[in-house]
Amino acid sequence: MDATGDHQKHFVLVHGACLGAWSWFKLIPLLEAAGHRVSAFDLSASGTDTKVIQQVTTLSDYTLPLLEFMATIPADEKVVLVGHSLGGMNIALAMEKFPERIAVAVFFTAFMPDSTHKPSYVLDTYNEKTPPEDRLDAKFLPYNNEKDSETSILFGPKFISHKLAQLCSDEDRELLKILVKPSSLFLKDLHNAPKFTKEGFNYVQRVFVVCNEDQAIPKDFQQWMIDNNPVAEVKELKVVDHMPMLSDPKQVSVCLLDVALQYA
Repeated sequence: MDATGDHQKHFVLVHGACLGAWSWFKLIPLLEAAGHRVSAFDLSASGTDTKVIQQVTTLSDYTLPLLEFMATIPADEKVVLVGHSLGGMNIALAMEKFPERIAVAVFFTAFMPDSTHKPSYVLDTYNEKTPPEDRLDAKFLPYNNEKDSETSILFGPKFISHKLAQLCSDEDRELLKILVKPSSLFLKDLHNAPKFTKEGFNYVQRVFVVCNEDQAIPKDFQQWMIDNNPVAEVKELKVVDHMPMLSDPKQVSVCLLDVALQYA
């Protein structure tokens, strides 16, 4: 398939917590081989970015590379914005600030906020519904000794093997164990941040992609988020974990190409 001119789509891929642009390395060539443009980059303190998470105190700071990129999108172009896992919060911020530059936002087994509650609502609910023992060896540590410090998160080997990437190859799980970096949910910032709006975030068409064997954000919680803030369409990927771009990139590619064809 050769997509040219008006048929070429621009996919912007936003990674999840503790990951980086590298997490899309199997998917990018498939989308490009179909004739489309793909942009993926590291958020602050992620991947090859030289900051450490303790230097990043707000979701806006963490999202800055995406926001700076979105500001460069030409006025006559609309992108297909894809957020994975915590990346759903990052794309929500981009949707709020640049709704006119996004054809469709894809929440890819991702945290999806709403315009009714405070921005931390979905993350708070997830934490309330997730027993502490389900975290396995994931580490949650305060940035510093201050009372209002944010908390960092780092996935441990057991969490990666049993919750994040249980259907991935041994090689991909080892890659994850080597490359993950501390991140944050920015809960203290999001508790006080302004709500997303109907004119910004909720103006953009949204598609949610459910991953049916996800153990990190379980299917029932994905459905709860969809019920909390209904989307234009729900797509479901079969026999995939929380890292389908690694465990089944071809199925992901077909899904995203279909979304782009319909909405962009």
